[in-house]
Amino acid sequence: MRFGDPGRYQIDCTGRFMMNQVQPVSSREVALLVDHTILKPDATEETVKTFCEEAKQHGFRSVCVNSIHVPFVAGQLRGTDVRVCAVVGFPLGAMPSAVKAAETAAAVAAGAQEIDMVIPVGALKDGREDVVQADIAAVRAACPDAVLKVIIETCLLSDAEKRAACRLSVAAGADFVKTSTGFSTGGATVEDVALMREVVGPSIGVKASGGIRSAESLRAMLAAGATRIGTSSGIALIGQAEPTSGTY
Repeated sequence: MRFGDPGRYQIDCTGRFMMNQVQPVSSREVALLVDHTILKPDATEETVKTFCEEAKQHGFRSVCVNSIHVPFVAGQLRGTDVRVCAVVGFPLGAMPSAVKAAETAAAVAAGAQEIDMVIPVGALKDGREDVVQADIAAVRAACPDAVLKVIIETCLLSDAEKRAACRLSVAAGADFVKTSTGFSTGGATVEDVALMREVVGPSIGVKASGGIRSAESLRAMLAAGATRIGTSSGIALIGQAEPTSGTY
């Protein structure tokens, strides 16, 4: 496969990454790549409900929320194909692994089918790779049947650190590596997505998130090797609204 060809992959019914599919051409196919994301700290239940309704209407892959909202979202999406995604250790990743694992287990028990966790970035920058891998493995053990995406926060890392984070994620059993929380100093870039895809190869997915608000940006991320898109601008990406100025 050439990773310059956007969309030559598919996502199976569990939300896990698969290869060798034709590129998405319809808004429906694009929607299946999108985690419709509402992570603002002041998000109300009414706002979260709106995101759920939009996800159902447009056929997005998941609704991604802070873990406190998981029971509500699971109820809103019950009986649909839209998946429930929860962030864990968000947005800093700077807490004990046991805490992340406990949050993960609680989210899964409440209905989360996908988990997006944040690594301990400082430990990675210290060179304590064993700590980072153990952190990811602890969350993996807490959600053996869920899709696990590992947020490496690329804007804070050197290229060598990005490569290390990707290798550690693969070794710990992640299903995806993910660029960003959207809450730090930068979001997804084409260059970072391409680097991540180079490191992980065809075995797992790459999720681009943070600052993706237009169809042009989405196409660039897919061409670089992204296989999932995290955004609060999903409706704009499928051509059903104007691009937004949102933060995710």
